[in-house]
Amino acid sequence: MVDVADKLAYFQAITGLEDPDLCTEILQAHGWDLELAISSFTSTNNDNETDNNVASTTTTAAATDIGNSAGESSNSASRDLYDHSNSVAGAVAAASPGLAWKVITLPFSVISGSLGLISGAVGLGLWAAGGILSCSLGMIGLGPGAVRNGESSARLVSVSPAAREAMEFVSVFEREYGSRRPNFVTEGFMDALQRSRNVYKLLFVYLHSPDHPDTPVFCERTLCSEVFTAFVNENFVAWGGSIRASEGFKMSNSLKASRYPFCAMVMPATNQRIALLQQVEGPKSPEEMLMMLQRVLEESAPVLVAARLEAEERRNNLRLREEQDAAYRAALEADQARERQRKEEQERLEREAAEAERKRKEEEEAQQRAAREAAEREAALARMREEKALSLGVEPEKGPDVTQVLVRFPTGERKERRFHSTTTIQSLYDYVDSLGFLEVDAYSLVSNFPRVVYGSEKLCVSLKEAGLHPQASLFVELS
Repeated sequence: MVDVADKLAYFQAITGLEDPDLCTEILQAHGWDLELAISSFTSTNNDNETDNNVASTTTTAAATDIGNSAGESSNSASRDLYDHSNSVAGAVAAASPGLAWKVITLPFSVISGSLGLISGAVGLGLWAAGGILSCSLGMIGLGPGAVRNGESSARLVSVSPAAREAMEFVSVFEREYGSRRPNFVTEGFMDALQRSRNVYKLLFVYLHSPDHPDTPVFCERTLCSEVFTAFVNENFVAWGGSIRASEGFKMSNSLKASRYPFCAMVMPATNQRIALLQQVEGPKSPEEMLMMLQRVLEESAPVLVAARLEAEERRNNLRLREEQDAAYRAALEADQARERQRKEEQERLEREAAEAERKRKEEEEAQQRAAREAAEREAALARMREEKALSLGVEPEKGPDVTQVLVRFPTGERKERRFHSTTTIQSLYDYVDSLGFLEVDAYSLVSNFPRVVYGSEKLCVSLKEAGLHPQASLFVELS
């Protein structure tokens, strides 16, 4: 059941028929022989188109598509095709009478042979079971002559079946006809098509039929001629394939090749399609081939030049945007650096201001604390002086029991007061303290003649007992 479904999907993808019942009937009529059914279908289509197509050297297979609208220039048509126009039919209708235009949808198996243009494969029909989806990553260190005599170089990466077929074709062709030949690329058709797009050249396609009697002469005298080879190598990307191989057979069906040797000049179109600019069927001389190739180049030159200029403009715009982005990023980084520096400077100033404010507050608090302490001390001294003054009582009047005491201070000031003779030396100290002349607490009362120090051991001695009655003269001696 799976094999039947695969063959049905193959047949639909190659023929473009969408009716599964009709495809099933055709396959059943050919005993489910896929190649026989495809060959019968394509040959039938070719017979139906014979009245409208010209099977000559130019083989304008698209004449029915362009018939009545052949008055417009081929340059605008090719530009529409090359630049992926939205309407392929409109592009074909605008072709020049001198150049055959035909838009061909490639089967999915050809597209899936490489990743060059795989992104647009939507809508081509699902040929998933039979199309070998592989990554054509190319070859590393594998030149055209590296597979001579059946010897293959060591492959460093995997190679798609389409690329392997292309390398085998180049090897066999070079072995049979020599090294002077078009530089056929050793990769699948889609990769070759993408390569031609990238270098803004047309793709020269050669389908090789080993069993055709005209093939050896055409290859030796035309395809491998020095002038033709040089012209193709300079102006085209060349791809060749044998119709015995899978991709060569599929391309022969897609291009509807009915006679060999077969050559074609194509360019990429939209949605996995190609624009067939010229096809040549049957043997031709080098001069005839060169004339046709030269004409195709002249017709297609404006398209290729426009595409190259457009790509260059895109690259310049991209480079300009990258430079502008780089300049913007540099300016942004500089602005950010300046902003960071400004913030760091601002933070530093704020820290310094905060530190200065903290110190100022500490100093203020210290001053306030010192002032409070001084005030407290002053208040305490004042209270002490007041208390001591009160403790002295009222100064007595002169009398036999009253002692007259004179006190001299270090500042030169003198104070005199009367005390009862029974008053102790402590009362003299209280009297001195109550005056508030001294800023120190450690001092002594001393008499000169004779010198007597009335220290702490004599505080409880009365004035009379101390020999200070009826009068005494003392001075304050600071400790």
